[in-house]
Amino acid sequence: MKRFTRLVFIIFTVLRFGLDEVALSGFPQRWVRLLVRLATIGRRLDEPRGVRLRRGLERLGPIFVKFGQVLSTRRDLLPLDIADELARLQDRVPPVPPATARMLVERAYASQGRRFEDVFATFEAEPVASASIAQVHFATLKAPAARTGASAPQAPGREVAVKVLRPGMLDVIEKDLQLLHVLAHWLERLSADGRRLKPREVVAEFDGYLHDELDLVREAANAAQLRRNMAGLGLVLVPEMVWDLCTPTVLVMERMHGVPISQVDRLREAGVDLRKLARDGVQIFFTQVFRDGFFHADMHPGNIQVSLAPATFGRYIALDFGIIGTLTEVDKDYLAQNFIAFFRRDYKRVAELHVESGWVPPSTRVDALESAIRAVCEPHFDRPLKDISLGQVLMRLFQTSRRFNVEIQPQLVLLQKTLLNVEGLGRQLDPELDLWTTAKPFLERWMNEQVGPRGLLERLRREAPRYARWLPELPRLMHQALLVRQAPVESPALLALLSEQRRTNRLLHGLAWAVGGFLLGALVAQFLLHGR
Repeated sequence: MKRFTRLVFIIFTVLRFGLDEVALSGFPQRWVRLLVRLATIGRRLDEPRGVRLRRGLERLGPIFVKFGQVLSTRRDLLPLDIADELARLQDRVPPVPPATARMLVERAYASQGRRFEDVFATFEAEPVASASIAQVHFATLKAPAARTGASAPQAPGREVAVKVLRPGMLDVIEKDLQLLHVLAHWLERLSADGRRLKPREVVAEFDGYLHDELDLVREAANAAQLRRNMAGLGLVLVPEMVWDLCTPTVLVMERMHGVPISQVDRLREAGVDLRKLARDGVQIFFTQVFRDGFFHADMHPGNIQVSLAPATFGRYIALDFGIIGTLTEVDKDYLAQNFIAFFRRDYKRVAELHVESGWVPPSTRVDALESAIRAVCEPHFDRPLKDISLGQVLMRLFQTSRRFNVEIQPQLVLLQKTLLNVEGLGRQLDPELDLWTTAKPFLERWMNEQVGPRGLLERLRREAPRYARWLPELPRLMHQALLVRQAPVESPALLALLSEQRRTNRLLHGLAWAVGGFLLGALVAQFLLHGR
């Protein structure tokens, strides 16, 4: 009953704000639009379509707001009036009243035996940013807040940003997710593409990410990990968490001073090199994805600023770490090989990778898949970003994947979304940016580090503690193998089994000596490297 009620509410909201007009704007059939107009007679559509779309998404809740945030970054795919209005969803969603925000903070600290007045010297009532799930207030600390990670105690008066979770978010999200699960189930049963697209798995991934966003301690942990990962890169700043003041519903972090990346004119007037900024954004993205397998997956302009401070001038400032994507070593290796093959225009290798990974049926003809991929990608090389659209490329690839029954990989949905965000940011900063040329050297260097001598030594260093446990056991294992060889056996069946066992032992014996010699050489090489 709750699902049906929610579905009715969604339909009512769509009709009330005239979102059907936006959705049906691409239908040339007059009778379709006329039928909808007759079914919704009496509505007032006096506001512009972009405003109505934004207000409708806000009323529908956080899941729909996030959808609008993603759309807002694709100015190449949307009319400008709609893109400009949807950009307000990035950090200007109507906030909860100031008294409610303060009450939520007081309630979070009351469980710790703290009073609001003992924590903050000042607390700005009006939020500086308000998004679909939380809003942010600036404040200053009144008393030292013990420690933040491994840093020194916080000095009184330190400027901080306080992120407050909106009340009732769990119930709203649960209702929408239940509806999405039902729709995904029916799509999988009724659609010819249902099994290939794996809608239930995609919704399950989305479900996990949204629930993670509702725990601000988890978000703080994500930020701390990303801060460590990016510390040596020198291209991006991540705020420090004030751990003693972080709870599941309230997050306190270092206040960052920067200019929103969407304010391009202001950045240009301040002397920021926008072309370098665009290239740096690509490097940050590929570093997080391929080096770390841990990437910021909500990179819309509302979460990205640029520092103008002299010591960190021109660096990115990352905010909002509720949605983080992760990749396994297998995912990273497969994606890197695909990207490099694309950049080298080795479409045969791309097709082979799809077959090897099991993304397409084994019976797929590699030459046919190669030809289809070439037809999609070849027209977009050697062109600046202003002349191409990854969104359109992905759409063409999607159409091709349907023909060849390519299975959608749910774990890569966030990566695809983030790649579109990065393209949207790059398009705003430098329309002449060549995404392929910028990314290719980084990926080739990364692959060389993975499969070359440096990668081998790094893997040996990581495995050294395990090798140290195994090496002392080799003599005992070899002695046991020799005893088995000398044991008297008379049964023909057992003799045959023993013969096979002895052959296996000889192989293991030779392998043990070979592995032992290799590991000993590796440990010596590691000792010499560290000795330097």
